[in-house]
Amino acid sequence: MDHQHLHSVSVAGVIIDDQRRALLIQRRDNGHWEAPGGVLELDEDIETGLVREVREETGLEVRPIALTGVYKNMTRGIVALVFRCRAVAGSLAETDESRAFLWATADEVRTLASEAFAVRIVDAMDPTQAPTVRQHDGKHLIDTTRHAAEMSHIVRVSSTTAHGRSDQA
Repeated sequence: MDHQHLHSVSVAGVIIDDQRRALLIQRRDNGHWEAPGGVLELDEDIETGLVREVREETGLEVRPIALTGVYKNMTRGIVALVFRCRAVAGSLAETDESRAFLWATADEVRTLASEAFAVRIVDAMDPTQAPTVRQHDGKHLIDTTRHAAEMSHIVRVSSTTAHGRSDQA
């Protein structure tokens, strides 16, 4: 098996409070502001991993409300499943993974977090938005609209060409 081409799967929980703010953690390793989360263990299901990761980084027990997006770091091969969550127990406590917490509005999230991480949180803060799929390079979103339009054009051209050949036969 070619291990260089494997993906890892991570989960993140965007915890929303009654004022419609999202909880951000400041990571101890790099100082970045993000939603709590991390890599799934090989033998754990998605929801169990989500609850575990949030508890490890915040001290809070959460209940997942909805999957809000799937995000792929194209550089590192990490696929992140992001969920809107509700805190149901526990209290915020710094851990060896987090050094500070902040309840932030969408505008504050956009200011504090890198684009690739802010969009995940802002997407989850909108309860009317359907789950989204996005790609990024670790810091910035990668616009796949142009690529998708090109692929759609190729499919249309191939389909037209194939139909043209079968009509002539």
